[in-house]
Amino acid sequence: MKIPNRIQPLVDDGLIDDVLQRLKSGKEADVYTVLCGDKIHCAKVYKEATQRSFKQAVQYQEGRKVRNSRNTRAMQKGSKFGRKQQEESWQMAEVDALFRLANAGVRVPQPYICVDGVLLMELVTDAEGAVAPRLSDVILTEETAVADFDTMIRNIVRMLCVGIVHGDLSEFNVLLDAQGPVIIDLPQAVDAAANNLAESMFERDVNNITAYYGQFAPQLLQTRYAKEIWMLYEDGKLTPEIPLTGLFVEEAHEVDMGSLMDEIIAAEDEFYERQRASKERDD
Repeated sequence: MKIPNRIQPLVDDGLIDDVLQRLKSGKEADVYTVLCGDKIHCAKVYKEATQRSFKQAVQYQEGRKVRNSRNTRAMQKGSKFGRKQQEESWQMAEVDALFRLANAGVRVPQPYICVDGVLLMELVTDAEGAVAPRLSDVILTEETAVADFDTMIRNIVRMLCVGIVHGDLSEFNVLLDAQGPVIIDLPQAVDAAANNLAESMFERDVNNITAYYGQFAPQLLQTRYAKEIWMLYEDGKLTPEIPLTGLFVEEAHEVDMGSLMDEIIAAEDEFYERQRASKERDD
């Protein structure tokens, strides 16, 4: 096929030998299979901000660090240079997340290099060597659903252990290869400690995954992993291999009605005493 303009510089530099086909056109990027020597890899070409349907929402950008203070000021002002830096920051968020997660043992595509808005990474394939399908395109047995759900929960835990929340996790951005689920699409990944909405995003991610696997194994719908895992994270007890139960009980605070009534009566007595004292002063 004709080599896309954005990929041509990587061909010129010898990083890519040929473009084989376009796999998909997504809301923030186009994805191609490419030939690199004798291996087939994946090239993710990020779209410009004006072409994306997925906007760089403020809630995803909160807490992201920009190392250069000049770049930060330019991004805040919205200058042409600032917009360019914002684009690079958005793209590098996924690159940084992929490297950190791969090093932490999370099942993600292995990233190789990102040049001028083109991310070169591993192509995830199925047992026959074909491009791996998305979860949304497969039907699972109950046994497989339970096993893969456990794998996903363990990967989600590993992600949170390195401070990352996917932010948009669902069956549409998880692939299924011969070993199980592989998490993809992380440009909107957020810092768990620095983003005020990280907890709600994390809970949404886990609930989305639970709902998907729950179609094939309904008993999974009764689990409450999101709250259990986040509580362990906040308490500083979360580790990659920590045993989980899938259970969570909200703390119930029993009201002491006797003490409450005593406080109400005491407050009323104090109010009437102030009124009496004020009236005596006026007289």
